[in-house]
Amino acid sequence: MLWFHQHWFYVAVAATGLVGLWGLVLALAKREPGRAFLTARGIAITTMLIQVGAGLILYGQGRRPGNAFHIFYGVVIAMTLGFAYVYRSQMARRPALAYGLLLLFVMGLGLRAWANVN
Repeated sequence: MLWFHQHWFYVAVAATGLVGLWGLVLALAKREPGRAFLTARGIAITTMLIQVGAGLILYGQGRRPGNAFHIFYGVVIAMTLGFAYVYRSQMARRPALAYGLLLLFVMGLGLRAWANVN
């Protein structure tokens, strides 16, 4: 599980970053997101939730990253995605911009979590 968590990080950060940039490009071009973007958005969010879930499993097994901020950023990622779910109706007004910014923020949190591993 540790190997998975260490390597899935790259998938989660790349997915959230790429789809986040895609959302911003759509918003700047004033284009509505199509089915492809909505599917990619779901995949990107799922990849990060899998990463957080793997971290929770490792924590439950007694594996500690050595730095409390790593755990902190994982919790903030989970809470951010939870808040996004709660406010999804408001985010639907400008979905490309809202989810683009959300995913880039989550990518940044993932990078901060990675930077706090000893």
